[in-house]
Amino acid sequence: MTTTKAWHTNGFLALLVSLASLAGAIALFIAGGDEAEPNGLMIAAGVLLVLLFFVLLTSLTIVQPNQAKVVTFFGRYKGTITQSGLWMVMPFTNKTKVSLKVRNFNSQTLKVNDAEGNPIEIGAVVVFKVVDTARAVFEVDNYERFVEIQSETAIRHIAAHYAYDTFADDQAPSLRGNADEVAAELSKELQARLTVAGVEVIETRITHLAYAPEIASAMLQRQQAIAIIAARQKIVEGAVAIVDSALRQLVENGVELDAERRAAMINNLLVAIVSDKAATPFINTGTLYG
Repeated sequence: MTTTKAWHTNGFLALLVSLASLAGAIALFIAGGDEAEPNGLMIAAGVLLVLLFFVLLTSLTIVQPNQAKVVTFFGRYKGTITQSGLWMVMPFTNKTKVSLKVRNFNSQTLKVNDAEGNPIEIGAVVVFKVVDTARAVFEVDNYERFVEIQSETAIRHIAAHYAYDTFADDQAPSLRGNADEVAAELSKELQARLTVAGVEVIETRITHLAYAPEIASAMLQRQQAIAIIAARQKIVEGAVAIVDSALRQLVENGVELDAERRAAMINNLLVAIVSDKAATPFINTGTLYG
């Protein structure tokens, strides 16, 4: 089932003809309805004009901008009208309205398990529009409801293939760190699901992402611990570089340190730099002999 163009012509002309037929029928009824000598031929012609008036009225339809009318004639698809205006189509046809506007579907907050089995909450918005009216009307029962169900199914499927966050050094794709990649994958999968309904997916975006309440506190502690370890690692790397630079400068300035004093100096500098609290200096003023 694919969309075809329905036959249609100027509706204002059909409206004018229908009004003229109605006026002609009224004139014939008046002229042929003489009580003394009624003219049956004129009355019959008036009845035919009235029938013509009602037939023409059934053929008129109005198409709004960004709207389409799917025309069916006694169960057979005759085509679609997408051009806005007043049109005349085949009489006694059913004209189903289909919106061609761009619309948003904001999914509910779904609770799913990510790739690592952690329960998370996720939600997304789907921007879509109808591009094939025949499929939207005849291939699915209700294309709007179909979009909602397939969108939530695709969101659950994509969320199960990615971890909420990555804590390893390989930096694998994650829901939090690779939002654009996840959205592109969601659009691709959703488009494959909605093609049967004649719907084009314009864009998808994740609007809500969080750990489930039952593990949110534990995962927060895990993130804090990883952040602290990473910060300590950077501090140690910087402290080693500072100590090495200090020792090099002392050697360049002619200060000679034996192995014991060198080790003590390295220890003191590392403690002072790495410590998360301010170091308290002790001044050695010498040794008293009694």
